[in-house]
Order: sequence, then C-alpha cells, then structure tokens
Amino acid sequence: MNSSHRALARATRVRCSQKPTTLAVARQWTRRAGTSSGPGPQPQRRGGKAVGFAAVFAAAAAGAYYYPKLTSPGAGHDGEPAKAELEFEKPRKQPVSKEDNRDLISSQHLQVKSSWEHPGVYAWGSNAGRVVDPASNEKYIKLPRRIAFFSDQLLRDLKLTQDFGAAITEKGDLVQWGLGYSKADPTPATTLKGKDLIKLDVSADRVIALSRQGSVYSIPSSRDDLETGIKQEEQKSSWSLWRSGGKEKVSFRSLTPAGLGMGERVTDISSGLEHCLLLTSKGRVFAAASSSSSFPSKGQMGIPGLSWDTRPPGAYDQAHEILTLKGFHVDKIATGDHHSVVLDSIGRVFCFGDNTYGQLGFPTEGGLPQSAAPTMVAVNSLYNSSGLVPTATSIAAGGTNTFFTVDAKAPALERDSRGAAPARRMPGTVSDLWACGQGVAGTLGTGKWTHVSVAPTKVKALSSLFEFDEKTNKMMPIKLKSLNVGATHCAAIMDNVTETHISTGSTENETNWGADVMFWGGNEYYQLGTGKRTNMNAPTYIGPLDGGAADSRKGRAGEMHRLCLTPRSTARIGEGGKGRKVTLEQKVECGRFVTGVYSAV
Repeated sequence: MNSSHRALARATRVRCSQKPTTLAVARQWTRRAGTSSGPGPQPQRRGGKAVGFAAVFAAAAAGAYYYPKLTSPGAGHDGEPAKAELEFEKPRKQPVSKEDNRDLISSQHLQVKSSWEHPGVYAWGSNAGRVVDPASNEKYIKLPRRIAFFSDQLLRDLKLTQDFGAAITEKGDLVQWGLGYSKADPTPATTLKGKDLIKLDVSADRVIALSRQGSVYSIPSSRDDLETGIKQEEQKSSWSLWRSGGKEKVSFRSLTPAGLGMGERVTDISSGLEHCLLLTSKGRVFAAASSSSSFPSKGQMGIPGLSWDTRPPGAYDQAHEILTLKGFHVDKIATGDHHSVVLDSIGRVFCFGDNTYGQLGFPTEGGLPQSAAPTMVAVNSLYNSSGLVPTATSIAAGGTNTFFTVDAKAPALERDSRGAAPARRMPGTVSDLWACGQGVAGTLGTGKWTHVSVAPTKVKALSSLFEFDEKTNKMMPIKLKSLNVGATHCAAIMDNVTETHISTGSTENETNWGADVMFWGGNEYYQLGTGKRTNMNAPTYIGPLDGGAADSRKGRAGEMHRLCLTPRSTARIGEGGKGRKVTLEQKVECGRFVTGVYSAV
C-alpha cells in the first residue's frame, strides 16, 4: 500500500458525523533540525488535517466508510495493473454522550480516566520470587498485570526486585512481599507501622526507608529476620503521654546520622546493593552500609581508605559524612549497584565507586577499576565545539549505569529567532540526556550495543526535542520529567504537554492525555513490557497497561495504542469519579528484572 492509499485509509476511518478534533489528536513531537529521529515510527498527534478533511468529505459524498484494498501486483488480466478493491468498514457504535465520544476517539483519555477510577499497581517481568504475581507459578509475566493486593490503593513509594518487593502505603506504613520476604507465604503483608514513611529503596537484603521527620530505617527483607532479630525500644514523642513503652514489633536498625545541625534532617535516600547515600536539608551527604551480608569495598561510600578492617568503632552501618563534598551544596543523589552519583546546586556532577564499565563518566587513574574519592564529571567538555552553555539538571543511576540531563543554552539561536513570529521561534535552551556505563544489553539507550563506555554518550532519541504548546503559542523543549534505572533496563517519563482538566463543559472532541513514557535495555525477563524477549538499545513505546481491553470494549479492537501516564493532578477516585478527592500521579519503578507502574500520592 503506497503513501496515498495509507493516508486515505486512515482518513476514511473517521466517522462523518464527527467534527474535526483539535485536542483529541492534539500533539506531535517536533525534533530540532539536524538531530536524529527517535527509534522507530512515532505516532503523530497533530497534522494531516487537509488530507483528512478532503477524505472525510469524499466519504460523506459517497455515503459510506471505505478504504482501498490492493491485490497482488500483476494480478490483473492482459498484463494490466491490478485495480484497487473497496472494502467497507463496519460503522462503530454511535456514542450517546460527550464522554462516550471522548472514550471512542482517544485511548489516552481512557487511560487517564482508568488511572483515576481504578488506581493500583501493575507489574511485569521476572516472577521467580513471586513479586509480580504472588499467587502464580509462572516464571515470567510478559505483559503488565495488576497486583491484586494493591487494587484501588494509592502508594507513597514502590520498589521491586526479582526476590522481594516493598511499598509504602498512603498512610505511611511499610508493606513487604515475595519469596525473599517469606517462602511460606509470599503475599503482601504490612510490617513496619506508625513511622510515617515517605520514601524507600532496597539493597541486596534490606529495605532502607525514610520518615517524614527525617529518620532513616534499615529493615530486613526477610520476615524471619524481622520477627527474630533484635528489636529496639519504642521512642516516645511529646504528644504520646499515654503510649506504653516496650519493644518495637519488628526488628530494624537506625541509619540516621548523628550530629546533625539545628533544624537539619535527612531529606532523601538512595541505595545500591551494599551501600546507601543520605542527603540532608543543608546539602550534606552521608554514606552507610545498607546490607547485612557484605560491606562496601569498591569506593562507593566516597571515603578513601574505608573498609571493614579500617571502619571506626561503633555500628558497622553507621553513617559517615563524605567530607570531600563539604562546601558543595548537594541537591540530588543517586546510586547504582556499586557506585554513587551526586549533583550540586549549581549543576556539577560528582561520581565515585566502581568504574569497571565506565559508569563514572571518566577514566580512573592508573587504570584502576574504581575511584573512592568523588570526582567531577567534565560536563562542559561535552559542548566545547557547540557554543552552548551547559548545566546539569538531574541525575539517575542503577546497575552499572549513570545518566544525567543537561540544559544547554544557545544565546545565538535565541537572538537569531527574535524577528520570527512567536509560533516559529525556537527556544534558547535544549535539553539533552547523557549516559555512561555498560550497554551490552542496550541499557545506554544510544542505539548501540556498547560493552564499556569511555565517556558519556548522548541519548539522541531523548535529546533536543521540542513541541508546540497551544496555550503559550510557543515552541517548547521537551524535557525528561523523571528517569528510572533498573539493573539492566530503564524508563523515561517525558515532561511533554499534558491535559487533565477536561470537564462536562468541554466539547465532545476535547480529551485528556498523559505523559509519554518509553522503555529500553535488557529484556531477558520480559521486563520491558513488550511481550517479547528481545533487548532494546533505543527507547521504545509499549502498549496500555490493560493490554487494550478498554479499547476493545469501546469498539477499537485491533488498533495499536501506546502507554501514557497520568501527570500529577487532583481528581475524584473510584468508579465514575464519585469517590474522595485526591492529588495523585502515575510513576514507574524499574527494579532488578522487574517493572512496575503505580498510582502515587
């Protein structure tokens, strides 16, 4: 089928009784001239109106919906070219309301509405530890599947591994499950209560959790250790006058740094397999051992000379301030399996730890496979010949990989476009994603299979992207809202224009739509959600979380749609939007060979 036939086929599937949509198919990514296009075909959200209108009017004049079906070349008589045959499409179910029409014309509208009406947790990938589906003996879960325990629940945080899972409920309690938690009963169970937890991470065998008050807890991943380990004395607060003393119900350890300043508290945590980083409200960074089975030995603590033999007196997992970073106000922290990354307030990136695969972004001295001292990544050198002024804005790490985003200002571009109409002016800033580390499974996302990185490499499919914003009548850069990195795979949620304020007063063709999300990297356990086992070395889209079941019910069976995630918004949850009002968003968790999507408060 040639391009004209394909255009006609697409256009004539539109119902003649519908008005042309403006926001329903409303967006298309615009890539800056000179940059490479993304991986594979990307569905358009705008454009083609002239062809679409002409085809619809032609179909209306004919009084039928049709599209051409070509026969095989050379099938005609006497050597004449084969003629196109008309195949009539069955009319879709006539919508009876504005909302029915929105459901019919937009898969993304359905996905956003479903995330509000039926929040919960979807997971896929390795099920060897009964984390994705505790009730199933399947070794792999190839497509997104709901974890029944969390149906209609909102979470504060979620972390998944091949062996165990951990989540923080809306009330701030810890839930654990999987065979790594209990071989006898891998179903989810609430373990640590009453701590008002807001964030967690996981090591090889422990859960690291942060409370709203800034306390850091290290909790065993095993139920046996939780129940039989040493239990601390309950801490009384000033308001709990009638609270009885005694032991805590489960065993855990405190990693809260000693000697914090007045008003200083821990605001963020991140854990590798053996170590964790703690960030305070004053920009100080502490490191602590986060595993009970092995002590960090690859420089990931950021303290040269620190080892099991040289550790100071006291608890083996006490927090140590990284003195090399004193004087730098750190804003963000991230950890891979055995390395660490920090970002300070003026955009400087520091890395330390294991560098076997180049995950630190620079060569180590003397060819050593690790660097214990935090060292700055030369971000400016990446733009030496471009005339751009770069500033690192975010970091992410996982497994043997490091990523960071950069906003690069282009004063000349902004100056040259001042005379153009607002809609044609290019922004003076581009946003790029850089990656380093091991890419043999495609984890770098660069479109190549790279064993070792010698320097950071730009992820072109997610760099220098633009789109037109109707509300501001300007071209805007598309940045990454968040990047989640697992052991061998990644997911990027784009900060593209979204819409979640469609109401009963909106037209029938105005729809909600969410943020684009793409996956890439290792797929040996089906953790990418494509339903196949092929690794992907460039970002790619996957289908909706429900597998298109909702689209089938709306008369769109067989059509291809892609996953979108609902951005942070306030809505009424529950069937028909008649429940309580909550501010929530959908987030992605890429763990160790497992992936999840959950509704977060």
